[in-house]
Amino acid sequence: MRSYLWGRVKISFLGLVLEKERVRVMVTMEESPRSPEAKVGLRVEDLWDVQEPQLSPDEKLNACFESIPVSAFPLPPSNQEIEIKSDTTLAEAVKMLAQHNILSAPVVDVDAPEDASWIDRYIGIVEFAGIVVWILHQSEPTSPRSPSSGSAIAAAVDGKTSAFEHEALGLESAMTTSGNFFEDLTSSQLYKNTKVRDISGSFRWAPFLALERSNSFLTMLLLLSKYKMKSVPVVDLGAGRIQNIITQSSVIHMLAECAGLQWFESWGTKKLSQVGLPIVAPNHIIKVYEDEPVLQAFKLMRKKRIGGLPVMERGGSRAIGNISLQDVQFLLTAPEIYHDYRSITAKDFLTAVRSYLEKHEGIFTMSGELITCNKDCTIKELIQLLDHEKIHRVYVADNDGNLEGLITLRDIISRLVHEPRGYFGDFFDGVLPMPPNSRV
Repeated sequence: MRSYLWGRVKISFLGLVLEKERVRVMVTMEESPRSPEAKVGLRVEDLWDVQEPQLSPDEKLNACFESIPVSAFPLPPSNQEIEIKSDTTLAEAVKMLAQHNILSAPVVDVDAPEDASWIDRYIGIVEFAGIVVWILHQSEPTSPRSPSSGSAIAAAVDGKTSAFEHEALGLESAMTTSGNFFEDLTSSQLYKNTKVRDISGSFRWAPFLALERSNSFLTMLLLLSKYKMKSVPVVDLGAGRIQNIITQSSVIHMLAECAGLQWFESWGTKKLSQVGLPIVAPNHIIKVYEDEPVLQAFKLMRKKRIGGLPVMERGGSRAIGNISLQDVQFLLTAPEIYHDYRSITAKDFLTAVRSYLEKHEGIFTMSGELITCNKDCTIKELIQLLDHEKIHRVYVADNDGNLEGLITLRDIISRLVHEPRGYFGDFFDGVLPMPPNSRV
């Protein structure tokens, strides 16, 4: 009888333990992030716990990301999975990119056979900024092909021999540009009839630099940071198609979803100065002044290969706003907003776009706002700020609003991982680099 009772007690005790463990697991699951991006973070967490104890935290992170294939990265929302056919006009391509709120898309060769490999199926990736810079260059009023009188746009239709010259739009023509200029541009035959394939020579890679599904997160993160790629296509070799396009923004969102995980907290709770941020000092920030032509801002972004810049008050050190490459869409998608401006300065552009977006709230992401943080900000706080505001850059400012530095998405990713010696080997062999006279 004692044995029987003791057995009943043991079974009851074991049942209590198992129930407590079940509750603990359920609570943990409830507390854990449930997004697809957070599941990637949980994989890093599992790998983190089994890394060699002698490894430094930085080496552990590298090893974790090297062990995860890029095929594990969540797919983008279905409304952002678009491909542009090579016979699409520039006007149609601009409309598609704007409607899906994306900056670039792969271009499919309509003449490629159905069973073509990915390298023959695609001719490149077209970017919003590339279309705008190309089309504005064709309409250059000071172009040798443009007569001293008449429409510069009409003259541009006659030929495209100057399409890939190094400079885009000259400052002199930018200073006289008005709202009517953009309306004339978007109604021109050049804009309506030119096909995406006609500007394929302006794409960054030919067709583009891509990863296979089996390549690692570490490779992807290094391409997005050290090698300055804004997005990395992931190719399914079996299907001969792009499976995913991983952007800097999507990586930042993934990191934001990992808050609370051990590996992230050990890195993310460090202050900016502890990881060497900001990289860009105040005297190295590329900027425009409020009374300068807005096209000068886009010209600088193209020339300096940057994604945005602050608009500074004249005679001061305070910024009144920010212009990014994403804002370039409003030059072509909403030219009517510039009607009241004889010449469009950077300040006029900010004012017009803000007014336009207020009237179309919920359709477009707010633009032109200058987002700042202070030097005491942590990596975690900065990532959450970038993800929440859906922006690509944050300015470091003092209490008086004076700029003290600049931090981009790429800067943050570059502090997450490092490139081991000889890591890429012959990875870049056979990749056709960006042509010297490329315009994208």
